Amino acid sequence: MNFTDKKLIIFDLDGTLVDSVPDLASAINKMLIALERKPFSEQEIRTWVGNGAQILVERALMAGIEHSNKMASTPSVELVSKALNVFLATYREFVCVDSVLYSNVFETLQTLKSRGYRLAIVTNKPVEFVSPILDKLGVKGLFEQVLGGDSLSAKKPDPLPLLHLSEQLDVEPQYCLMVGDSKNDILAAQRANVQNVGLTYGYNYDEDIASYNPDFVVDDFKQLLDCLTPQF
Repeated sequence: MNFTDKKLIIFDLDGTLVDSVPDLASAINKMLIALERKPFSEQEIRTWVGNGAQILVERALMAGIEHSNKMASTPSVELVSKALNVFLATYREFVCVDSVLYSNVFETLQTLKSRGYRLAIVTNKPVEFVSPILDKLGVKGLFEQVLGGDSLSAKKPDPLPLLHLSEQLDVEPQYCLMVGDSKNDILAAQRANVQNVGLTYGYNYDEDIASYNPDFVVDDFKQLLDCLTPQF
């Protein structure tokens, strides 16, 4: 497929532009240790990422319950709240130590910008963490607007963030393109009537991104350049 009428390209962050798992895993394990719970491998934590901070914390706590064979089926509201506060405080301190841009992301973003595309980010990560990461990785100035998981009343897979961005930047959904690595990105785009590209790498809970029927699937970020033809 070749997209010939796009003006605004909306990117997910974690698993799409940035491999942030090393820092997320470190913060999750510090949280678990502070709560006197068993830490987990980075690889296991990698499968929990993608729905925002609270869900990540809940998955970590649930995994601990399952591994300890405790009778409780879900962590209490009080425990989740306490754990979330510990996680956020820890992650805030070490938000971009070992996180890196994926291969070819920097060069591709620069090329897209030079070709006249407007770029934005819609992520489920709390918005306070996004700017420091983009700044540290040298791409902050490329994006016109950023929405986090707590910027609006709903987050992906709800279409609200994409529709809000479309309205705010005065670009109709048909001229937008969503690029992401998980089902949340594809479902949000489909519900907003925004065409979309699914990336085969990243964090999609060990599911094949193609099973969610994105308009196009790529294995390497630089392939975006092959499927976009600017008309301006």
